[in-house]
Amino acid sequence: MEIGKVPNSILKEIILNKIKNNREDILIRPKIGEDCCAVDFGDYVCVLSTDPITGAVNEIGRLAVHISCNDVASCGVEPLGLLVTILAPPGTTEKDIDIVMTQLCETANSLNVDIIGGHTEITGAVNRFVITSTAIGKAPKDKLVSTSGAKPGDSIIITKSAGIEGTAIIAYDKEDMLLKRMDKSSIENAKRFMDSISVVKEGIIAGDFGVSSMHDVTEGGILGAVWELAEASGVGVVVYKDRIPVAPETEEICRIFNISPLKLISSGCMIITCSDGVGLIDKLNVSGINASIIGMVTDDLNRRLVFDGHTEEIGQPDSDELYKVI
Repeated sequence: MEIGKVPNSILKEIILNKIKNNREDILIRPKIGEDCCAVDFGDYVCVLSTDPITGAVNEIGRLAVHISCNDVASCGVEPLGLLVTILAPPGTTEKDIDIVMTQLCETANSLNVDIIGGHTEITGAVNRFVITSTAIGKAPKDKLVSTSGAKPGDSIIITKSAGIEGTAIIAYDKEDMLLKRMDKSSIENAKRFMDSISVVKEGIIAGDFGVSSMHDVTEGGILGAVWELAEASGVGVVVYKDRIPVAPETEEICRIFNISPLKLISSGCMIITCSDGVGLIDKLNVSGINASIIGMVTDDLNRRLVFDGHTEEIGQPDSDELYKVI
């Protein structure tokens, strides 16, 4: 199989189909497109999500915090704690671990999230740092949002722009190569995309506003996340390519490496479906978050991308474009 997340068809056939549903107090269970699980605790729910960071070298500590906290935020919930497992390769120095821990702690502090446990190990099972983080949040049961709630007629909204995380990772990890093709200032701008990878703020705002579904955009990019949301909700979508914001730095990096910005890992971008898309965008804009309506949810099962007068099917995500570069 290709590097990256296991294809959804295989995920469903040999992983999800083996999981038994034994307990009634599990409110959100494993499902294609779902970012989190949720456990019933009476008036409140506990929301959890876990993810590894494997596709980056630099800033891995920052990414590990954001990727799991973003998932919890996609349920409209504020994350409050993190469990972190660090696997480091032989030859790792104390300084290396100190750098990663500083990144983890500073990023968690910036989100008002506590690191509440974990594990750190040097192992020959990895050839570079691998970090797995599990984020925990709680919320009133009636405020819980899932990926599977999109309804026909809803607007499809994205925050910020496509390929945020992938742009930053490539700018850091391939800087020497990019310097031959890009201005130094553009590369530095691309690195600063790392400061925009959190979607906690927009997740909480959207949850309070009242939306039908949310999905954090990670591997597979915008198009992959749209497909997963549609699949989880059992609906169709129409997306207009010219409405999807792509930053100039992302466009330039993707052109250099011949990859698509719409299929590039995009933590920092949230997909939201909502009956009042214009009202939500106004609410987000007031809080300093750029957002765009890129399409709508339909009552069929077709997932379509419209561009230049043509229509193309949006298929289930393949291996992320980032792996073509790193």
